[in-house]
Amino acid sequence: MTIHHTAIIDSDAELDSSVSVGPYAVIGKGVKIDAETIIGPHAFLSGPLTIGKVNNIGAFSCIGAPPQDIRYKGEETFLRIGDGNVIREYCSIHRGTPSGHGVTTIGNNCMLMAYSHVAHDCTIGNNVILVNNATLGGHVEIGDRVTVGGMTAVHQFSRIGEYSFIGGMSGISMDVPPYVIVAGIRNDMQVRGINKIGLKRAGFSNEDIRKLGHAFTMIFKTKDLLLKEALEKVKKEIPDSVPVAKMVEFFAVSNRNVVRLSSDDE
Repeated sequence: MTIHHTAIIDSDAELDSSVSVGPYAVIGKGVKIDAETIIGPHAFLSGPLTIGKVNNIGAFSCIGAPPQDIRYKGEETFLRIGDGNVIREYCSIHRGTPSGHGVTTIGNNCMLMAYSHVAHDCTIGNNVILVNNATLGGHVEIGDRVTVGGMTAVHQFSRIGEYSFIGGMSGISMDVPPYVIVAGIRNDMQVRGINKIGLKRAGFSNEDIRKLGHAFTMIFKTKDLLLKEALEKVKKEIPDSVPVAKMVEFFAVSNRNVVRLSSDDE
């Protein structure tokens, strides 16, 4: 274990012997840090907080602070961070609330770039990228391999489906389906198309991408079908695609409006 002599570590904190802690870092009560994680200078960590293996926590980040919820009265809530994440300078991640999940969760191999914020009760999957200044409101759910562009704000309780890409400076106030590219603000949010580049990089087959493109056309570009009719048509015409089935299911379980306006709709 390498701990700079200026770091302050509560006696209740539990750090693996391979953890590195930089100058002036503060690690509070109830913090547990697993093997080979690096804590940068001036980072502030407060518990209850668990951090997995091989994470890199940047300078001046604030990890595990109480939720910004006026109903919060000091109850025990949690933040859990998985393995292999990069959390850059000045990031902030808050614990859950008793009225929510009680826990905020970050998966594995995510990159949270400088000044990004994850509010209370958020659930973030694996391989997610939050670009500089991306901000998540409370209770946001983000699927695996999502990229949220810089200076984008995501409204509380919104869901962002897996493998989607959110353009920079967007304002997300509705659920975003999986596998698509979205950009815009509130009533001007637009679905630009299937995230073909992201899907290819993730190893999706050309056939899966073709079927998603066909489903996209029926759901987002067929003007004479209601959403329910479009989803039924997709299920009938493309019954054998797991990604397409996931897209249809996303609409079915949404408790909010799902963005459906495509870039060529006026």
